[in-house]
Amino acid sequence: MNPYQRRVFLQHAAWAAAATALPRWAWSNPPALQSNPFALGVASGDPAPDGVVLWTRLVLADPAQMQAPHTVRWEVAHDARFAQIVQKGQAVASPDLGHSVHVEVAGLAPDRWYHYRFMLGDAVSATGRTRTAPAADVLTQKLRVAFASCQRWEHGHYAAWRHLVSDEPDLVLFLGDYIYEYATPRNTDGLARTHSLRHASTLADYRDRYALYKSDPHLQAAHAACPWAVTWDDHEVQNDYAAEAGRGSDPAAFGAQRSAGWQAFYENMPLRAASLASAAGGAPWSTLQVFRRLRWGRLAHIHLLDTRQYRSWQACRQPDTTGAGAVRPADCPTLADPARTLLGTAQERWLDTGLAADARTTDATRWSVIAQQTLFSARQYPSGLVPTDSWDGYPAARARLLHSVAGHAPRNTVLLGGDIHQNYVCRVQAKPLRTGSPVLASEFCGTSISSRAGTTQDKVNAIARQNPHVLLARPDQRGYGLADITPARWMTTLRVVDDPLRADSGAAIQARFVVDDGHPGPMAA
Repeated sequence: MNPYQRRVFLQHAAWAAAATALPRWAWSNPPALQSNPFALGVASGDPAPDGVVLWTRLVLADPAQMQAPHTVRWEVAHDARFAQIVQKGQAVASPDLGHSVHVEVAGLAPDRWYHYRFMLGDAVSATGRTRTAPAADVLTQKLRVAFASCQRWEHGHYAAWRHLVSDEPDLVLFLGDYIYEYATPRNTDGLARTHSLRHASTLADYRDRYALYKSDPHLQAAHAACPWAVTWDDHEVQNDYAAEAGRGSDPAAFGAQRSAGWQAFYENMPLRAASLASAAGGAPWSTLQVFRRLRWGRLAHIHLLDTRQYRSWQACRQPDTTGAGAVRPADCPTLADPARTLLGTAQERWLDTGLAADARTTDATRWSVIAQQTLFSARQYPSGLVPTDSWDGYPAARARLLHSVAGHAPRNTVLLGGDIHQNYVCRVQAKPLRTGSPVLASEFCGTSISSRAGTTQDKVNAIARQNPHVLLARPDQRGYGLADITPARWMTTLRVVDDPLRADSGAAIQARFVVDDGHPGPMAA
């Protein structure tokens, strides 16, 4: 794709998002459909006080239909029967974007629920339910946020999503590893289900992988229940990749794979067209704007981070390894290099500016939420080894973020994470691993929707014993976190399924913790 083609592509994406007056090329006659074009469901995302992004992606059985753009109609209504339609329009589903649709609806009322749907010819999608955020100056009295990550298809069914729907959150934060790039293992013993897709490396591979995951009815129901805000981690491309570097010695091959993974991510997530803008002058899909902020009035300000695109290569990792490992600090001086970063310089400054703004005025944000991929708190390990792919592998970057929180002192800071397939609850200290260090913030790192932990409770208990700031550490159960937020209190409920190998599994509460306004650090409820 040359620069001219790139500009045209971005213009088409912007037209599709605007979904008002479409250019002539976008119009097409409704196809004679041979299957349900909305088989992958619907979704909404990134709510603002005046609007939200609506998403779907067409499934077209006829090869001729797959080569052409199609005009999709959409409606937003106050009611599920669409008797009170408040907005409607048309959007293009272009083959250049995998026939995905990203409609950026504006002009809605703040702090209220809506229903939406899509139509193509005589086909009508499932009805989705979404909502807008409160006005920026309003201290709303409650917000329920679910946070989740890591849903490998083979490792478990998605019963967790079924239970999440019944919990009726206002917003879902998905913190990475929406798909896994792997083929089904040769040994299928103990797997919940299998698939026949190959190890993903091309755009077609990644599109097929998202289609597989989105075929799950529980995941579709969770997307249709409320708006999501999504970010990525490594498995959307390749295990443990870092910025422009992946496994192997061929940068060009990895660059092509990363671009394919990133394009498929955009195509399948309810993201705004602004995510594409920063790549306009570069190679195709050379960057994608994923870090961003969502404000829920004055109650909560969510800083959603990207810890993959800008990070330094893992300390002392060889280029031909399949993943990052663990090192002994004495044998790896690179680990402590102050220049190493997990967020990149620009994103670090952006986050610092946001935290400063949260604390600046007398009517400051009540809860500053740093939503990112993995466990932030430091851990001392009985083995003396330090894992290099998490924040433990970037101690200087963690110290800079702690300095930012301490220096600006937002009213309440809470970090959310995932990635490690374990529930962790921690007091975040100003000086990690130093006894008596002041507590600056609270951390809730959630377990996985389905992906296995790869460790045992005994090993995790041994870590917790050496780290008194760790209040809970459980690797044995799958599920999600639920945060009920009010001006006076944050309460996190850790919800876990009974058996991830069963699609009809029940669920239970593993633990509850609260954080009181003005008192950093979780307490058991």
